[in-house]
Amino acid sequence: MIGELLIVSGACLAATAVVMTIAAVIGHRQGRFVVVDTAWGAGFVVVAIVAGVLGDGDLARRILLTALVAVSGSRLAWHMFRRTAATDEEDKRYADLVAGLSYPTAVRKVFGTQGLALWFVSIPLQVSAVVDTEISGPAAIVVALGVALWVTGFTFETVGDHQLAAFKANPANHGKIMDRGLWAWTRHPNYFGDFCVWWGVWLVAASAWPGVLTVLSPIAMTYFLVIATGAKRLERYMANRPGWDAYAARTPMFIPRPPQRA
Repeated sequence: MIGELLIVSGACLAATAVVMTIAAVIGHRQGRFVVVDTAWGAGFVVVAIVAGVLGDGDLARRILLTALVAVSGSRLAWHMFRRTAATDEEDKRYADLVAGLSYPTAVRKVFGTQGLALWFVSIPLQVSAVVDTEISGPAAIVVALGVALWVTGFTFETVGDHQLAAFKANPANHGKIMDRGLWAWTRHPNYFGDFCVWWGVWLVAASAWPGVLTVLSPIAMTYFLVIATGAKRLERYMANRPGWDAYAARTPMFIPRPPQRA
């Protein structure tokens, strides 16, 4: 199994490098780094397909994991493409991230780092692709829990992104804080949704040994979503907006809870 895993992991790493290289070329032509957000979602789709096709593990688990990641990754890639295509400006997060760096260093820091992170987060897919344990008995229960968690996460990120897009599309809401719908339950329903998606994927992979050992992958994704490039970084740019303090006081940052009165 180790030899098969090395082949699958190597192919996934190569596929990730190709995706990020293409994204870097497109970003260079556009003069901005935010295109990596689209490549992030697309990269997971590519890696899921590569792992699912090259692996010779249990077919049902391979198909299920490939489908789950392909659906969530495609949605994310399309959402980010539409959002970034609406403007020619660089995202403030990336502008600050590469400030003062030479272009080659900036490329490595943005595309290289995210490429490695993408590959690492997808390790549960790689390991599961070469495990031949069938989905039955207790494993089926774990898989069902994983799929249920994935569905919860996919619903949160899809509905949350749709609600935010509709809110921004209304000129009357310009400059206001989005505090309706799922955004009244958590300040980042999209990040929380992605969090659930990847823990759900891990549960499906963990239903067969040694998938449970890949737990560092969803932990890493949680770190990215909450601290490194996600919620806390985004809130640095939101903190000075009118109404933010009151919104933050009554709405949890990440884990949802029923809305409280203003």
